Amino acid sequence: MSGILERLRAGATTRSAAETQALAAELARALPADVTLALHGDLGVGKTTFVQGLARGLGVTEAITSPTFTVCNLYRGASWTLVHLDAYRLGSAAEMEALMIEDFLRSPYCVAIEWPSRVESWLPADAWHVELGIGADETHWVRLVSARQEAESERL
Repeated sequence: MSGILERLRAGATTRSAAETQALAAELARALPADVTLALHGDLGVGKTTFVQGLARGLGVTEAITSPTFTVCNLYRGASWTLVHLDAYRLGSAAEMEALMIEDFLRSPYCVAIEWPSRVESWLPADAWHVELGIGADETHWVRLVSARQEAESERL
């Protein structure tokens, strides 16, 4: 298994937004094509900051902003497409399907979903689940709690 996946499975701590972004950029370079990342965590834990790092790691050069009001933002990197979705305002998986995300997905892509529990039945069975939080000492932590089985076997 790659070093970044091992670190994230164990839980990684960051002390700044820049460190969180660097961690996410490193993960982006280890991702298999066509992956969905379900980003779990309370308000203000750094989900959008994490996606900003993912974008950088996927070769996206434009500024990444929270899709809270737009629900979904699409970014094209040199070779990857990043779909950044905030499902907080969605009431069901049916609303997710109405966004027709699949129409924008050209391999390789990464779909990063904030508040994935709102659209849980829409999530692919092989989605990667990432938990983010803030510790008592105000450091942030990131932990990969599940990932594609084939990604694990490729890296063993």
